[in-house]
Amino acid sequence: LRSSCRRWGGLVQAGGSLRLSCAASGFTFTNLAIGWFRQAPGKGREGVTCISSTDGTAYYADSVKGRFTVSSDNAKNMVYLQMNRLKPEGAAVYYCAAHLSDVCDRSGALMGVDYWGKGTLVTVSS
Repeated sequence: LRSSCRRWGGLVQAGGSLRLSCAASGFTFTNLAIGWFRQAPGKGREGVTCISSTDGTAYYADSVKGRFTVSSDNAKNMVYLQMNRLKPEGAAVYYCAAHLSDVCDRSGALMGVDYWGKGTLVTVSS
């Protein structure tokens, strides 16, 4: 998985928006769960959101509900994370990931990870 961040290298002011994208290489978005994790400095990795490539059902962590939106373009093997109203505590390294099962955990995490993308640093200034 190749992840990238569009717009100013991942630096945004609190309250601002940022969109992350992630492209699959070597496999297609068929019967997969795709999602994003994040890891803030000194903290463990947290599941942010998960979307099923089969029916588009998505789940979110409580901390991002109503502000983040995940979407996928299966034809392009791309997944996107639109982050709005970013908070300083949202600063972290964000990783896209994929699991060879199209079932997501309702907490917003993937049930497992078979593919990891390289992390993208998101900095939120207050």
